[in-house]
Amino acid sequence: MSRKTVTLIMTGASGAEYGLRLLEELVNANAKIYLLLSRPAQIVIKMETPLNLPARAKDMQVFFTELYDADEGQIQVFEREQWMAPIASGSGVADVTIVCPCTTGTLSAIAMGSSKNLLERACDVAIKEAKSLILVVRETPFSTIHLENMLKLSQMGVTIMPANPGFYHQPDTLDDIIDFMVAKILDHVGFEHELLARWGGGGVFR
Repeated sequence: MSRKTVTLIMTGASGAEYGLRLLEELVNANAKIYLLLSRPAQIVIKMETPLNLPARAKDMQVFFTELYDADEGQIQVFEREQWMAPIASGSGVADVTIVCPCTTGTLSAIAMGSSKNLLERACDVAIKEAKSLILVVRETPFSTIHLENMLKLSQMGVTIMPANPGFYHQPDTLDDIIDFMVAKILDHVGFEHELLARWGGGGVFR
């Protein structure tokens, strides 16, 4: 079987660790990953984590490949204006596109189909090609505008998955809370993991 391709987009919402942990698990699941980070996402990563990312996409690709011990070429990082990237076209669309975390500004741009940069265009292509698109929205409270945009996208088949971790697995650490959300995303796109026990399995939920 061919390797499943995933476009992972990180925007400037709080919750950078969700995206980074998801990236790590996608590497472990042997996915081929197209990675895009907005400029605000890079700022938030510096604020919320100890990571100091290089600015250029090529250097960032080397950084994440080494950090997560990925195969050569398994992670491809693209610039925001890199219009020749495969994910800018329906002929190169990924099997799954995930925005994690997703700002409400990005949510709005996707709902409007603005496609002003590669991040927005990749989502637009996923919708038009009827591929799986998941938006891990991180905001509270939601305004009527946010909710209307979510409803519009949901009616198009987009999965709205707010960063809303549960606590029935009795988390001991921040990592346990992060893993809850990442496990839900991986379940939805069909990747095996051991981050969270199955409900009703008789085990401890962690």
